[in-house]
Amino acid sequence: MSEPGQGDRRGDRRGERTGREAGWSLSATPEGEGVRLELGLPDLGGRPVTAVIRLDRGEARAFARALLAAAGDATERTFVEPDR
Repeated sequence: MSEPGQGDRRGDRRGERTGREAGWSLSATPEGEGVRLELGLPDLGGRPVTAVIRLDRGEARAFARALLAAAGDATERTFVEPDR
């Protein structure tokens, strides 16, 4: 699983910019009974930094639910309700 245009399962496109300028990458790779997440971000100086997070199955599911909830909250705050 990867953010479209921001890398693949191996993370070999990390640092490339495609289409939109997100400035980050996220890749997920199965690892044993869990998953390895790699989050690439620029540091304050603009240099690339990668955080590697290893999660077991339960932790990965909890992390995914938290990300989905945060994305939903952000989307609701971003789009203004149309006038009725």
